[in-house]
Amino acid sequence: MFIVKLKPSLSWLLLFVPIAIVMRFWPVAENPTALFICSAIGIIPLAGWMGRATEALAARMGEGAGGLLNATFGNAAELIIAVVALSKGLSSVVKASITGSIIGNILLVFGLSILCGGTKYKEQRFNRTGARTSAISLSLAAIALIIPTVFHMAAERSPTGWSPIMEQRLSLAIALVLFLTYFCVLSFSLKTHRHFFQGIEGELEEKSEYWSRGRAIIILLVVTGFVALLAEFLVGTIESVRATFGLTETFVGIIVVAIIGNAAEHSSAILMALKNKMDLTVGIAIGSSLQIALFVAPLLLFVSYLCGKPMDLEFSRPEVFAVVASVYILFQISGDGETNWIEGVQLLSVYVILGILFFYLPEAVAH
Repeated sequence: MFIVKLKPSLSWLLLFVPIAIVMRFWPVAENPTALFICSAIGIIPLAGWMGRATEALAARMGEGAGGLLNATFGNAAELIIAVVALSKGLSSVVKASITGSIIGNILLVFGLSILCGGTKYKEQRFNRTGARTSAISLSLAAIALIIPTVFHMAAERSPTGWSPIMEQRLSLAIALVLFLTYFCVLSFSLKTHRHFFQGIEGELEEKSEYWSRGRAIIILLVVTGFVALLAEFLVGTIESVRATFGLTETFVGIIVVAIIGNAAEHSSAILMALKNKMDLTVGIAIGSSLQIALFVAPLLLFVSYLCGKPMDLEFSRPEVFAVVASVYILFQISGDGETNWIEGVQLLSVYVILGILFFYLPEAVAH
């Protein structure tokens, strides 16, 4: 008699991929809310496989090209969801998912990782210089989010008034600056000062060395196709889910879509913290926020022009406050290069409070 031991794995959730496809194309099983839930759960393991394939390719392409590949595909799941949402004209959901990903990675992912690691180790240490460099880059993103909002408030009071065209031009100029800054950050972390991030790089290679290049490419292409399909299902049912549960577009974007897109990173960061690899945890959590702010947000702005539905970077005041508050508390916690479980609780508390704010925040009135 054989006893099979099943290890918990995100791959078990792949079962929801065929379930979602059946629910979408079989009229008898039509249920928008259930389709939204199954699509959301199905994207989680697919994002994890996409990340593993990307890391395997990056390890074989050298530091420069590998870093660029990680930047491109590191947040691919949420990027695909956002592009599909843009094509359907849901720019408010897209903008909310950008801020949601930034605060989610800083407060939820990092907070859970610190808490889980802190229950096993009394104190955990990480590279303070690398973390502080990333935190300063994130503060640039916070400033970039504030500027269009300040512009809107000031322009409304001027004699000539506020103009959507001017705001789009301002956003485009800021996006270009963020884009260029991101490639400077890449050059800094991968070439000129890579010793600041040495712990992160060594651990990444360890995780992906057993995948061949051909296998990684095939998996990446297949998984990307399935993520795009489920993203279309997910976005197509957002309106129905909002009506069913009485949720605003802002809450769906900031909390729901952001958690779905980052779920694979959540599990990886927590797992590394439990192994006392805090440099890698910091790299996943803070690095992912940095990618969203400096790479994904400008890229989505450029894509919105290709879709014929130009988006701007003006965020609501609560969204701007949430990002600024998250970056501020990150500065406080990353300053000493060590963490304990109570700091994880503090980060999670801020996330829950912000989640309550966005749950009760009324729908914004369109311009």
